[in-house]
Amino acid sequence: MSVQNTSSLKYKPVVFGVAGGTASGKTTVARAILDAVGASKIAYLPHDAYYHDRDELSFEERARLNYDHPDSLDTKLLIRHIKDLSVGAPVHVPVYDFTTDRRTEDTILVEPAPIILVDGILIFTKRKLRDLMDIKIFVDTDADVRFIRRLQRDMKERGRSLDSVVQQYLDTVRPMHLKFVEPSKRYADIIIPGGGQNKVAMDMVVSRLQMLLRVREEQAEEEIV
Repeated sequence: MSVQNTSSLKYKPVVFGVAGGTASGKTTVARAILDAVGASKIAYLPHDAYYHDRDELSFEERARLNYDHPDSLDTKLLIRHIKDLSVGAPVHVPVYDFTTDRRTEDTILVEPAPIILVDGILIFTKRKLRDLMDIKIFVDTDADVRFIRRLQRDMKERGRSLDSVVQQYLDTVRPMHLKFVEPSKRYADIIIPGGGQNKVAMDMVVSRLQMLLRVREEQAEEEIV
């Protein structure tokens, strides 16, 4: 991929990370930010689009993989995409099909924007990824609420059976949450209890984002002068 010259950007984008356990409300937070700031100002990179494509395995073998371990994700590609967007280059984000546990042949073109929004359960577990982030948010939601939400989502949207969702939760989701996700909370700048429904916290986050954008825009104007 060819990288555009940084002169095509007014200022370096703000990289904003939203982490939290499975079904904690990260997407709700992301949507609230999109609505408040404006979708045209945000380049959205969901970490779960970057699962490795294990095409050498059968569907049954892929179904038994641990998708809640950091090694299941192509974080190196995500890091490269953040760096490309930061210097003005568009990126092609993978499209992952959770019903087949495979990447599709399609990609989504994401253009550079003033804010790069990254979300995922494991985005704070890798230092090289954390170090790219200007703001790190952890959405903290009770385990029973998260499990119910995941159960409903996986059965409705991903074609999973009740037994398979429960078994996966017990085998990998809960153990990996305790081992990787929960400890990564200490890297967060802000912890939001209750997710996007926490209006006070969301107002603070949006205000902080808008302030950072103003500061960087002012710095860019001073450099031009």
